[in-house]
Amino acid sequence: MLGGAFNPPHIGHLILAREAIARLGLERVSLVPTGIAPHKTIAADPGAEVRLELARRAAEGDELIDVEPYEIEQARRGSEPSFMVRTLEALAERLPGDGLVLLMGCDAAVGLGAWREPGRVLELASIGVAPRGGLGIEEATESVRALSQDVAVEAVDMPAIAISSSLVRERVRAGLPIRYMVPAGVEQLVADAGLYA
Repeated sequence: MLGGAFNPPHIGHLILAREAIARLGLERVSLVPTGIAPHKTIAADPGAEVRLELARRAAEGDELIDVEPYEIEQARRGSEPSFMVRTLEALAERLPGDGLVLLMGCDAAVGLGAWREPGRVLELASIGVAPRGGLGIEEATESVRALSQDVAVEAVDMPAIAISSSLVRERVRAGLPIRYMVPAGVEQLVADAGLYA
């Protein structure tokens, strides 16, 4: 599972997903768009349904990447914010026997202690960490292991990608091209719906 706002999804997300599949031996990666963000406001948010469609367009045509709409479905019901622990519990119940792996950047891993029920998150899923935010894998691994010595933390060594969702939004606002920074379907929806302009 790779959670995030996906506002919009970009090639960095997809490269992380594919590297995790290759390096960790995963069957597939599910993009999990945030429904109601618990800790921050999603910048220039076009809405949960649009972000879900952006994620679907990003995964389109890749048989190993799909989209898990659980958090968006919960947001439709007007439930509490999207806490990853609840998402993992629901998926563990739906997919008994499947080993869940939660993919995240090193910056998120270092901040995992501030999440809702981090110990329970680590009971439900092993962790795959990728370089991000100038932090190294070792620092992220130490932070996660400080919460639980039993959790499996695996490095997803991937090429450095200097593309972020905020950069894509800034480029759209400035009238600059985003081609090749985002999948073609995402670029088309951004243009057709006038997102971020």
